[in-house]
This record gives sequence, C-alpha cells and structure tokens, in this order.
Amino acid sequence: MAKKLPLEGIRIADFTWVWAGPYGTLQLAHLGAEVIRIETTTRPCVTRMLPPWPDGKFSGPNCSGYFNQYNQGKKSITLNFNHPEAHEVARRLIKASDVVTNNFAAGVMERLGFGYSEVKKLKSDIIMISLTGYGDTGPYKDFVAYGPAQVPLSGLSSLTGYKGWPPMHAGFSYADPNAGAHGALAVLMALYHRARTGEGQYVEMSQWECAIDLLAEGTLEYTMNGREPERNGNRDPQMAPHGNFKCLDWPDKIADLTVDRWISVVCADDAEWGRLARAMGRSELADDPRFKTLAARKSNEDELEAIVTAWTSTRDPKSAVEELQKAGVAAGVVADARYLSDDPNLAARNYFVRKEHPEVGVKQHCGIPWRMSETPCEVRSAAPTIGQHTDEVLTRTLGYSRAELDELRKKGALD
Repeated sequence: MAKKLPLEGIRIADFTWVWAGPYGTLQLAHLGAEVIRIETTTRPCVTRMLPPWPDGKFSGPNCSGYFNQYNQGKKSITLNFNHPEAHEVARRLIKASDVVTNNFAAGVMERLGFGYSEVKKLKSDIIMISLTGYGDTGPYKDFVAYGPAQVPLSGLSSLTGYKGWPPMHAGFSYADPNAGAHGALAVLMALYHRARTGEGQYVEMSQWECAIDLLAEGTLEYTMNGREPERNGNRDPQMAPHGNFKCLDWPDKIADLTVDRWISVVCADDAEWGRLARAMGRSELADDPRFKTLAARKSNEDELEAIVTAWTSTRDPKSAVEELQKAGVAAGVVADARYLSDDPNLAARNYFVRKEHPEVGVKQHCGIPWRMSETPCEVRSAAPTIGQHTDEVLTRTLGYSRAELDELRKKGALD
C-alpha cells in the first residue's frame, strides 16, 4: 500500500508570484499539497518572462527555466479579476481550500476582496498567510519590496565585502527564498494548530524581518559592544586560513572565455592547520612561529594565504579537495553550475529531477533537498503552463458544468 504524503489532501489557493511566495508553496507542493496558482495572462508572473530560456531564446511565458524551477508540482488556473465572475470563481476555490497564500504588498488582497476578514467568512477554519515585504503594520508597510532592496536593508550588505571596500550585494536576492522557507514553516505550524484545535488563523509575515533574523551576530555586536562588525572579505576572525583559493582553470573554454576555478579551505583550530600543512607537503609550517597559533596566523594572514594559494593553484579543484578531506581538512569545491550539474554525489542521491514539460520537454531541475523514510516525497510534475488546469479545477474541484465554463470563458472571466 502506497504511503500518504505529509500534506496529501491539503489544498492551497496560491495567489503568490515572483519568487518568495512561489518558493514557499513549492515546499508545500513537495510535501504533497495540491497547490493551485491563480494567474492571469494579462499580467503574467514576472518570472514567466525571465531567463534562462531553452537554447537561449525567448519562446513564450511557459518556457522560463526560472518559473519552471520554482513551480514544479503545482497547478495553474487563469482568472481575470476585471470580471465579477472571476471573483466568484476565486471565492469558490477559497471555500474548497485549506490555505490561502499571497506575497503582495500590504492591502492588495483586501482591495481584491480577499482579505482575511472576507476569506474567513467563506471558510471559518481557513489559514491565510501574507508574505509582505515589510509586514502589514508600521511606517514601511506600503513600501515597494524586492529582494535586492531587502538584502542591504537587512544588514547583510553591510557585512559583505572586502576590508576597506563599500558594502556589497550578497550575489542574489537572498531575502526571497529565505522568506519562502519561513512562510512554508509558518503554514505547517498553522496546519498543526488547526489539527489540534479546529482553528484557522492569519499569518502575517515580513520578508525583511526573515532576512534580519539570519544576521543576529551583527546586531549583537552593535547592541552589546557598541560597534559595527568590520567587512573582511572571505576571512573569519576566529579561523585562519579561511577563504577561497585559486585552482587550475577549466581545461576548456566556455563561449571562448577562460573559466577560473576555486576551492574553499577552512581551518578551525591549530590541529586542523597542522593537518593542512602536512597535506600540502609543508609539515614544518605547523610549528612555524608565524603560523603556529590562531593569533600568529591572523597576524600573518596575507603570507599564509599566499602559501595555500601556491599549493592550490597547481591543482584541479576536485582532486585538491579529495586530498584535503582525506587529511581531515574542511575543504570544498567552489561549485559553479557546470560542476553541480555533473556532481556524482548529487547524481547518486537523485537530487536533480527531469520531468516532461508540455512545451520545453525534459530539462534538469533542482529537486527536493530532504529525504523522509516513512513519507517519501517527490516532485510529481513539471511546472504548469499558464492556465493549464483551469478546466480541470473548475469542473472537478469547484463543480462548474461544461456549459458554465464556456459561459465564463465567453465573458472573459477565465482570461
């Protein structure tokens, strides 16, 4: 007998778009929830229009690798809220759902007629979560929010960069998926609470606060000691060496460009430094007064890093990591997309998934990063094309007849 998925039987009316919200509902879909995205062709999700595209060419809103990654296992219906009939469809979907999600700015769902006070009238034990940029209250509640702005506002950029350099971006919109993960956890806890008490609830979340939550050390440094943490590149105040070190370049070029490769090396204490010195064939450095203690290594960090680089720069990163790991040194390849796509450990664990998509065909996507022994999860389908499940959801789930469906379509309510 097949085992039930953790969230099997749970239905999500998903009003989210862009990244934070869809990343959260992706986790719920992985856990077995039926996630139904409410979309519109008149203003499709931003991520449907973003690369990467198959063969590097834009070929329509159903082919974005970005969208198709973060919407695996979901369904899509299209509604045009300029028509009152579309609002009625959404209300019927909410009544048939357990959770309503959105990551619009504060007040948008209320203006659509789907604020918590209204959806609670439709279903008394409904759970609703709003992953707004800055929360529903406070002077920032109406601010426009995107991840690239939240990263510096969280304090992350002030901690990122080299000594003497200005603040740097973290490399991508880290606040988005981080908020999505927090949102998924909050939904799980609200479902657990409902299972115990029968009560639904409203979950009000700030994406900004989720990002700040990851930077407690920086905040504590100021509140406890009255100073700002210093930007220090890849170095760490309590470890040395600690950083990324150049290896041999890729042997072949990509698009006529040489691609460099690196490894990360970290020594947490003097014993690990000794193991690294021996692995590099420089055992005498373990007791060298310049490097024997953490304080000494920090005082001579430039020279220390030059020695490590001299060893790594003549080696392939994979073989260098294998040598260091065998010696008990924490090291890892600074992986690029090419490396990850071919990584044997990820392949052995079946991390990547390849599902048939109606327009793109079979492409490799990131899968589920956890394994559950008693309730095994899987990516059940490729991401939906826009409106792919409109007829299915309205007839099978919401009880519309074929004639009613045709009438809604004639009126333009189904986009």
